[in-house]
Amino acid sequence: MKFVRKMFKNEEGATAIEYGLIAALIAVAAIVAMGSLGNTLSNTFEQVDNSMKPAE
Repeated sequence: MKFVRKMFKNEEGATAIEYGLIAALIAVAAIVAMGSLGNTLSNTFEQVDNSMKPAE
């Protein structure tokens, strides 16, 4: 019985899970941000490329 009480009072596992969830949330946010940033940069470089093409 003492073991069960000790297990319920132990919060180290809960803290590790919380940190894992926070890390996963940050990773998802970073992936979304990088995808959006990648599209923006691609469009910008495409505009620069088009403006630098020689006139015929």
